[in-house]
Amino acid sequence: MNAQVFHVSLARQRERTAAPEALARGGARVMLGARAETLDDILLATASIVPAADTLFGPRGATITRDGALWVCDTGHHRLLGWPSLPDRDGEAATWLFGQPDFDREGRNANGPVSAQTLNVPTGICAVGDGLAVADAWNHRVLIWLRSPASSHQAPDVVLGQADLDSGGINRGCDGPAADTLYWPYGVHFDGERLWVADTGNRRVLRWDRVPERNGQAADGVLGQPDFLHRDENAGGIDAGSLRWPHAIAHWNGGLAVADAGNNRVLFWRDAAPRDHAPADIVIGQRDAQAVDHNRGEYWPTAGSFNMPYAAAVHRGRLLVGDTANSRILRYDAPDDAEALALAGQFSFADKGDNRWQPATRESICWPYNLSVHGDLCVIADSGNNRVLLWEIAG
Repeated sequence: MNAQVFHVSLARQRERTAAPEALARGGARVMLGARAETLDDILLATASIVPAADTLFGPRGATITRDGALWVCDTGHHRLLGWPSLPDRDGEAATWLFGQPDFDREGRNANGPVSAQTLNVPTGICAVGDGLAVADAWNHRVLIWLRSPASSHQAPDVVLGQADLDSGGINRGCDGPAADTLYWPYGVHFDGERLWVADTGNRRVLRWDRVPERNGQAADGVLGQPDFLHRDENAGGIDAGSLRWPHAIAHWNGGLAVADAGNNRVLFWRDAAPRDHAPADIVIGQRDAQAVDHNRGEYWPTAGSFNMPYAAAVHRGRLLVGDTANSRILRYDAPDDAEALALAGQFSFADKGDNRWQPATRESICWPYNLSVHGDLCVIADSGNNRVLLWEIAG
């Protein structure tokens, strides 16, 4: 070993101090989709590709509705799966199905035209009052059930981004966006009053000041762009008010947090509903508002850097961030924290690697794409492992 490599190795060892745990020791309480944690990566992936009531393929969203049901966006199979109550054992089969005619079927829009019964890359999902919202990303729409479905194939009540439930064009087939159009919406969030949508392809976040009740209803506010008619990457110039790939939205510490995955950062506004195109007050994960590199330009991560953060959720006043491409979950206790204070999925803040460079276990993560918090339980769309984890939160 030459001197330079030796010194780098010593530095890495000094950095690799075990971090406080963000999630409970011992790993997930329940794993869904993965039929057995002892399967190696290839067998696990192969088993999960086959659609069935107990398999998942690249799930990118999961949530628990007010009635206690669990809903999962089984993204790769283009369907929504439902469990009437929280599963209490690994691999429990889903009861409800939406987006496909049967559990053994798959394909974009069920291999047919867009309709009230189909999905094309469903991603974000959240409870909305007594109901449910799903970002049907590649149909460029958000589907809303005003009451949580209680059976399979129940049609949604409202669609956003399209004029009706049989349409699926980018920005309704127009040359550019408007207040009532969507382009690859990947994230949805309800703050108890307002509905928020990460309109990722239009590089903006949209706000509805109340739960929409009619198809194609226009948004009331916009972040990331100067108005509803523009969609330039970073609004034409990177700053604290621009977005590249917004994905997750959360309300935290009285303000608004947006995971801006394409700029490898989380933006925080102290206002819970910022005025249109307002700049964020705090940039988390970068040195300043003009920096965009993953892991701040370094190969290895730190407690203060991100690589494509797609997920965010709040637990008891603390922000959990799914640092997706670093295959880890970070915990921030306050918006002014320069660095995360706790970690899950990796041994230390200086580590990365899918499943810690090992076969999947109950304590490992591979590309966490979505987080949802319910009481002291974190629901994780562990997309790269083709599974959903139900994992207690530490502390």
